[in-house]
Amino acid sequence: MEEHRGTFSTALMCRVFEVSRSGYYEWRTRPSSQRVRDDQALKASIREHHKKSRSTYGTRRIQKQLAEDGETVSRRRIGRLMGEEGLECKMRRKFKATTNSKHNKPVAANLLNRNFTASEPDQAYVGDITYISTREGWLYLAVFIDLCSRAVVGWSMDSRMPAALVNDALTMAIFKRRPAAGLLVHSDRGSQYASDSFQGLLKQHEFKCSMSRKGNCWDTQSTILVSIALA
Repeated sequence: MEEHRGTFSTALMCRVFEVSRSGYYEWRTRPSSQRVRDDQALKASIREHHKKSRSTYGTRRIQKQLAEDGETVSRRRIGRLMGEEGLECKMRRKFKATTNSKHNKPVAANLLNRNFTASEPDQAYVGDITYISTREGWLYLAVFIDLCSRAVVGWSMDSRMPAALVNDALTMAIFKRRPAAGLLVHSDRGSQYASDSFQGLLKQHEFKCSMSRKGNCWDTQSTILVSIALA
């Protein structure tokens, strides 16, 4: 009733909910109980810790933070108060490996050598695979960008990570951009890029293959993610 005072008259609400007007006014003027006041103070502390954690703290971590503040509170009570405040714990993104460099395929030299610039379009492409969580499960996204424009020139998506995933992404880039022979195509040492089919695609179009140093994902991945964000 209190929440709807501005919409409905007190007399009407009392009649609908079968509450006496005198009882309602007595409740409104009655001072809050100590428990209610304590809950309000706890809610403020919980909101502060939840905000500082960027919404990643659940009841266990907030309980620990409150304990450090000198407050002994059960997780059940914290959960109830968080629910009343609409505070939810954001789950950390699970890590899924997208690079399998443990294979017996030849590995190309690092011709790019972290020179992530190009003076002209279609001189150098950089490729990578990332993953996206959906309601239907994980989807893998293969992308190629042009280092001159930082534009995505080719992409492909699948629920698995076969060599065809990167082949299709590069094929899209070839179809859209028609790059000339000599294009530098840089990637990590993953099995998809080292596969016979992908290497055959590069050879067919007379592209130069470049692969990052062993165990150094920053040679490709940081550039891909930054470029996508700027697109």
